[in-house]
Amino acid sequence: MADWAWASKRNTMTDYHTKFSDTVCRELGNYVYRLVDPRNGETFYVGKGVNNRVFAHIEESQKLGATEEDHGLKLERIREIHDSGLKVLHIIHRHKIPDGSVFQVEAALIDAYTGLTNVQGGMGSDSFGPANTLEIIDRYALPTLGEVKDSRLLLINVNNLQDRSDVNQVYDQVRLSWRLSPAKARQADYVLAVVKGVIVGAFVADEWMKATPSNFPELHVSRTDESRWGFRGRKAPGDVWSRFVGDRGKRIDNAKMRHRQNP
Repeated sequence: MADWAWASKRNTMTDYHTKFSDTVCRELGNYVYRLVDPRNGETFYVGKGVNNRVFAHIEESQKLGATEEDHGLKLERIREIHDSGLKVLHIIHRHKIPDGSVFQVEAALIDAYTGLTNVQGGMGSDSFGPANTLEIIDRYALPTLGEVKDSRLLLINVNNLQDRSDVNQVYDQVRLSWRLSPAKARQADYVLAVVKGVIVGAFVADEWMKATPSNFPELHVSRTDESRWGFRGRKAPGDVWSRFVGDRGKRIDNAKMRHRQNP
């Protein structure tokens, strides 16, 4: 029986716990956990912690005023589950994890589940996360970008890209919609599209606008979010494209330019 199905059956009983005893906490040590929706068995959040961290989200969901995006999505899901008369399923995925390994275990689990409410990826996911064999070859065999001192760059992850050889698709993916400072974005000379640490596109942003359906009707924006922005622009000139992208992309070897969030 799947762990969520087993836990869902247990969920109807009277032994639903929201706190570990001191004895259990000592035995657990560092652990990585999943929050599961009992309505469909979907893992919607992955985290790490000690003691009773796994239960803290339930308490958070009962408080008003959660404004951060990751908390908002996570807590909204928890509230929906509770409003349906069910309880969130707490799965301790691995425990007694050495201090030096807990971040890696958490990152691997985040990489393994799609559709999570986690906004920030796992540690090292951009550099060492899931990749097909061609991506692995590109990651370690492609030329590197090197240091850039004469241009202001805005790097944006577009990890959902289907065909990175299609410039139009890369452009549509990279140009919206992002939570950023439009004032800072407008200072960038070029916007670089990045897939798992490899630059796959370079564009000039002519105009930054709020990512609303009226501003981007051609992209079928499904909702109005005044806090997100997008741009209209064009492919960077040939010499700029060659410098930052080349034939198949260029790897980012500068640790300060690597990032896990967008942009």
